[in-house]
Amino acid sequence: MSALTAPHLSRWLIRLHRPALLVWTVVLLGLGSALLCLWGPLADASAEAWQQHYACASTGPCLYDQAAILRYKHIYDYATIAVLAVPFLVAAWAGAALTGRELEQRTAQLAWTQGLTPTRWLLSKLTLPAALVTAGTGLLVLLHHGMWWASEGRIGSAKSWYDPPTFYAGGPITVALALAGLFAGAFAGVLLRRSLAALGAAVVAVGALWAGVHQALPHLWTPVTSVSSLESDLPVGNGVDVSTGLLTADGERLADPFCGSTINPQCERLYDRLGAVSWYHEYHPLSHYWPLQLTASAIVLAVAALLALAAFRVTAVRTRGLS
Repeated sequence: MSALTAPHLSRWLIRLHRPALLVWTVVLLGLGSALLCLWGPLADASAEAWQQHYACASTGPCLYDQAAILRYKHIYDYATIAVLAVPFLVAAWAGAALTGRELEQRTAQLAWTQGLTPTRWLLSKLTLPAALVTAGTGLLVLLHHGMWWASEGRIGSAKSWYDPPTFYAGGPITVALALAGLFAGAFAGVLLRRSLAALGAAVVAVGALWAGVHQALPHLWTPVTSVSSLESDLPVGNGVDVSTGLLTADGERLADPFCGSTINPQCERLYDRLGAVSWYHEYHPLSHYWPLQLTASAIVLAVAALLALAAFRVTAVRTRGLS
C-alpha cells in the first residue's frame, strides 16, 4: 500500500482526534472566560464590596455587598482547581486515546502497513498535541497570573502568592506538568497497550511528579534567613516556609521544641539548657517567585523529555521488525 503523505496524515490525525480538539477548545473558552471575568468585573465588584466592608468597620454596622465577595472567592477557587486539573486531563487523554486505544484496537498497526513507520507514527501523534497543550495551558496560566495580580491589594480575601494552588496555577510549572502528562500518557500507552491501564498509570505519574516537585520546591533555591529574639513568638516570613528553629551562640541550628517564647519561665529554662539565643526562620520571599518557578519547570521539562524518549524507545524496540 502507498505511504501516507503529509497532507493525508494531517487530515487523518485531525479527524481521529476531532472530539478531543472540540473538548479542548470548549475548556479553553469556558475557563478563559471565567478567568477574564475574575480579572475584570468580578474583581471590581469584590474590591468595591471590600471598600464598603472597611468603611463599615470604621463607622459602625452598615450594609456591604457580601454576595460579590463570596462570588469572587468561589469562582476563583473553582477556576484555580480547573487550571490545576489540566495536566491530569491531558495525561488521561494521552494514555487512553492518543496511544493506548489505538494500539489496543490495532488501528496503529494498520497505519504502519501503509508506509508510516512506528517512530514517525508516534512523532506525528505527539507534535500537534504538544503544541496545542503548550499554547492552551500557557494561555490559562497567563490569565490566572494576571487575574491574581489584578486582585493584589484590592481584595481582602485574595490568596497570597505562596498559596500552593495559586502559586502553581499562575506559573509555568503547570505548563511543564501538562507536557509531562502528555508524554507520560504516550509512554504508558505504548508500554501497556491498554487504554484504561494507560489512563490510570498516566494520571498516577502526574500526581507523583507533582507531589515530588511540591516537596522539593522549598529546596530548589537558597532561602532567606530571618532571626528574632526568643522573647517574641516564632518568626513568620511572608513567603514559602523552609524551616524554623533555635539558633545557638556558635551558630548551631536546633529543632523547634514547640515551647513558645521566654515569657514562659519553663521555656526560658529550656532554652538556657540548650544554649539557644534566638529564633531563626528560613523562607522564600516574593523575589524568589520566578527562580522557584523556572527551576521547578526546568526539572519537570527534563522529566517530560525522558518520558518522551522512553515512549520512542519502547515503540522502536517493540516494532523493530516493522520499521
